[in-house]
Amino acid sequence: MLDKLFKPSTIAVIGASDKKGSVGYSLMDNLINSEYDGIIYPVNIKRGSVHSIKAYNSVKEIPDQIDLAIIATPAKSVPQITLECGKAGVSGVVIISAGFKEVGKAGEKMMQEILQIARKYNMRIIGPNCLGFMRPGSHLNATFASTMALPGKLAFISQSGALGTAILDWSIKNNVGFRYFVSVGSMVDVSFADLIDYFGEDPEVSSILIYMESLSDAKRFMSAARAFSRQKPIIILKSGRTEAGSIAAKSHTGSITGNDAIFNAAFERAGIIRADTVVGLFHAAKSLAMQPRPKGARMAVITNAGGPGIIATDALVYSGGKIAKLEKNTINQLNKFLPSAWSKNNPVDILGDATAEHYKKSLKIVLRDKNVDCVLIILTPQSMTDPTAVAKCLTELAKGNSKTILAAWMGGYAVAEGRKILEKGNIPVYRQPEDAINCFINIVSYSKNLENLYETPASIPHAFNPKTDANKKLIQKVVADKRDCLTEAEAKEFIANYEIPIAKSAIAKSEKQAASLAAKIGFPVVMKILSPDILHKTDVNGVKLNINSKKEALKAFQQIIASAKQKEPKAQIDGIFIEAMIEKRYEILIGCKKDPIFGPAIVFGMGGVAVEVFKDTQIGLPPLNMALSLKMIKDTRIYKLLKGYRGMPGVDIQAIQFLLYKFSYLVSDFPEIKEIDINPFAVDEQGGIVLDAKVILDKSIIGKIVKPYSHLVISPYPKEYISEFTMKNKKKVIIRPIRPEDEPMEAELFKTFSKETERHRFFGPIKKISHELLQRYTQIDYSREIALIAELKVGKNNKMIGVVRLIGDPFGEKAEFAIVVGDPWHSLGLGNRFTDLILDIARERGYKKVFAKYYCDNKIMEGIFKGHDFKISDLDKKTKYAELNLKNYK
Repeated sequence: MLDKLFKPSTIAVIGASDKKGSVGYSLMDNLINSEYDGIIYPVNIKRGSVHSIKAYNSVKEIPDQIDLAIIATPAKSVPQITLECGKAGVSGVVIISAGFKEVGKAGEKMMQEILQIARKYNMRIIGPNCLGFMRPGSHLNATFASTMALPGKLAFISQSGALGTAILDWSIKNNVGFRYFVSVGSMVDVSFADLIDYFGEDPEVSSILIYMESLSDAKRFMSAARAFSRQKPIIILKSGRTEAGSIAAKSHTGSITGNDAIFNAAFERAGIIRADTVVGLFHAAKSLAMQPRPKGARMAVITNAGGPGIIATDALVYSGGKIAKLEKNTINQLNKFLPSAWSKNNPVDILGDATAEHYKKSLKIVLRDKNVDCVLIILTPQSMTDPTAVAKCLTELAKGNSKTILAAWMGGYAVAEGRKILEKGNIPVYRQPEDAINCFINIVSYSKNLENLYETPASIPHAFNPKTDANKKLIQKVVADKRDCLTEAEAKEFIANYEIPIAKSAIAKSEKQAASLAAKIGFPVVMKILSPDILHKTDVNGVKLNINSKKEALKAFQQIIASAKQKEPKAQIDGIFIEAMIEKRYEILIGCKKDPIFGPAIVFGMGGVAVEVFKDTQIGLPPLNMALSLKMIKDTRIYKLLKGYRGMPGVDIQAIQFLLYKFSYLVSDFPEIKEIDINPFAVDEQGGIVLDAKVILDKSIIGKIVKPYSHLVISPYPKEYISEFTMKNKKKVIIRPIRPEDEPMEAELFKTFSKETERHRFFGPIKKISHELLQRYTQIDYSREIALIAELKVGKNNKMIGVVRLIGDPFGEKAEFAIVVGDPWHSLGLGNRFTDLILDIARERGYKKVFAKYYCDNKIMEGIFKGHDFKISDLDKKTKYAELNLKNYK
């Protein structure tokens, strides 16, 4: 937990100073002048007092237990000071000092030393190279910034201290408040994932905002984001979108910034909103806090000026939104009171002399239109239009409304009062229509991304039977040959083992054999050089198309071999690969490349030789199921052609979905794959087939033991944990991992708990079984948490009768155990079975210890713990602590 770090009672400032303009001076000045009610201890080896407060030579000399130490000393001194903090029992540390990862190997070495100290003494560290943090609600300013943030409900995390101070200045001017304001710097320990976890659990935080330059532990980040983005929006401004920006960001943080398109795919899959600007970051947070989320992308625009309405329409359509087609009844209703010259369409231009009543009536009618998901109201200063009166009317009408309302009050002083009224009335207001449109599209994307969170592809495929063992043997053969690149023949065998269709083919070692095999396959054929050393066959004239006779096959064999030997004299040539010549209407690309941050990233789109020219591709992170596969397909431009266009028949889209689904399992099952390309995959209404394939292995993990799916940043649904169990009453239950759609069953399970069961499991009564609570229990990330449920068939329905849960710590060392069984099914052996299964999973996942807390009077749990060799100790008079060392557990 980070409580002691963010809610300290005692703070030591190491490097505190009386020298104005120094970091040590600013830290002390901010802490003692911000009404913070904790105790401040300055540490300075040269002075007896700082800011008229007694100073100490070292943190270990302070006669009090320190919760938080802030270090602002030269980088070389920081490891030793951190060690002293650890020995003194300090809970949290903020390292302001710079000069670590960003300066090279020496700095990285110091960071590793600091991290080891933190782990040894169970300290949590923010920084180094950071501004510090603020908690305005507690008047805590643990930064050297010149201004204190306003209190509010936003949690802001910045990887750049300088940008943080600029945003701080902007936020005060725009009356934006924060629950937390944190500069994380180089993140030696406390990461984005830790802060998302912590802020996600705080009910006073409405949204989490992040300025990100780089990312290190993508798996933990995705796990945390996916766990909390359902309950509270996570909005990220990610820099380094261009190559030049990436270089600048890397020099700033000392970290790889990653492929921007893959970041987009990851954010989508985690339910994250991506902002393009600093202002956009806060606009999105504001809109989500003030208004209901739109159910779709259809917007109506009400304006008193034609130009801004056109600008809004252009911005909306360009950004992927839809201009709502108003129903006839809506038009008729508007005709009754608007001037005859109004636009009679969407945008609803109510003209320059529009009154507050015109705006109010128009909004009321448009909101009733079934084709409208959101209304943008634009106002420009006109002599006949009162911006303040219009704002008052709109805020009255907006109360209790279920559709999204946004406003753009264009102008300056004349509309300022109206803006204030709209903000107070919970209508987000913008200075330009484009800002409102951008915010609307971000919110629509958020809703769509949340749908993706419910998609949990299984770890074991259904509807096809891959030959996994055959592929393992194929990889072993390639590795034994001391190669990392499969030949085309091997690559096609590799993908064919996952039921991906390939053409009839053969390998010829001589001219005569080439002619014979070509005839056997059936003309026309294509002939290609077969060599592990030649990846791009066309570069050596290693491909001959439309071979229509034995004579042509003989000649093609001679020409290909001669050309390959001339252009790549050192290449190993294994023969000529011959396969049936196939031509189909469309060529698509399916590929995957290991990203250094996010691991395997699947690419789908227009294929063939022009793939780099058209750049019509979409990226998705495995695992994929059929729904996620279809989303990737639909998001490409070629989809319009594939589904049928201008009289041309469409292809079997479901077959392409299934192809992506199988390909996803292939890259999920084999962490040895560094890069794999199917380009092109030829397809038409008759079906599809692989024309060319390439597979490159990852040398860095060959021969190493890799946990299944550990190379993926999103864990699949662990289907392997499904089992059957017969209870003592002879009734059978299915035990399986929980799924998001189990929420109604979990709600019913809560109703079977007695007050005693509720007290034992939750350490007190549950006041309300809310949707948010049930979401937390059913929508889990399987890499950090596993929950097994017991499902009993009762008549035609299934009932959840119990749950066992294992929640791992961030470091993979310990996991917390919790279990509950509905009262009607107590004493039937389910508790012991649950415990056996969950401990097996804990051991499989590499945890060293499993622990639990329970009330002393919970004799059932005590019996289970004793029966499984847990060591039991007293926490207090009411509570006990049980811990099992898995190393000793059999």
